[in-house]
Amino acid sequence: MEGSIISVSGKRLYVEQSDSFEHKPTIVFLHDSLGCSQLWRDFPAKLSGQTECNVLMYDRLGYGKSFPMFSHQRENNYMETEADILNEVLNTLNIQEVILFGHSDGGTIALLFASKYPEKVKAIICEAGHIFVEDVTVKGVKDALEAYHTTNLPERLQKYHGDKVEMIVKAWTEIWLSDRFKSWNIEYALKNVTSPLLFIQGENDEYGTLEQMEKTVSQVSGQSEQYIIPGLGHTPHKEAPELVLAKAAHFINQNH
Repeated sequence: MEGSIISVSGKRLYVEQSDSFEHKPTIVFLHDSLGCSQLWRDFPAKLSGQTECNVLMYDRLGYGKSFPMFSHQRENNYMETEADILNEVLNTLNIQEVILFGHSDGGTIALLFASKYPEKVKAIICEAGHIFVEDVTVKGVKDALEAYHTTNLPERLQKYHGDKVEMIVKAWTEIWLSDRFKSWNIEYALKNVTSPLLFIQGENDEYGTLEQMEKTVSQVSGQSEQYIIPGLGHTPHKEAPELVLAKAAHFINQNH
């Protein structure tokens, strides 16, 4: 896939794109809170092959090969803002019709984008997304921060984010562990999600209970499907890639 840096509202973002299928939608992969395009590994190419859809991946500002964040400080609505940035990315690249595949924060951004720009979305795959803050999520973030201070996690992240690691860890952990973020909730937006939704979650997700999934699928307006995978944690597409690939490909092939 071709990689390049584009400029979107003064932000320099790294994008990777393959558009070999004419008149087919583009699957947009939205990474998690410490992720980037590279960390999807070969999953996007495989899903593209099984669905004959094009692919777009991009690194949000501060992540991967994109330019650094301007500040680690975030507002409560930072994911709503990211949904608007995604819209600008699509406009810049002249992409009209998308299937969203978002993991964790990326799953939340996918839901928010679909609620704001429904005319562009053919279908959504939300993997381990969040729609409100739970105690288990806060504990998961605390545990990750502890691992950052006590293990080789900084070195592992540096491989993908270079010298931006400290900034993204601070940005993620400070907002999720703050008192003001406890009230964050996007259930208000779900009724505006009209495209078909597949919500994938590991039964033992360490960042959210199955209530995240149940409340999402019950409140969206479009048809929705849930896929709970026994024994898995927060990252099903890495823990059981073939299972997730098969389910996602079937869902996409039914809905485009």
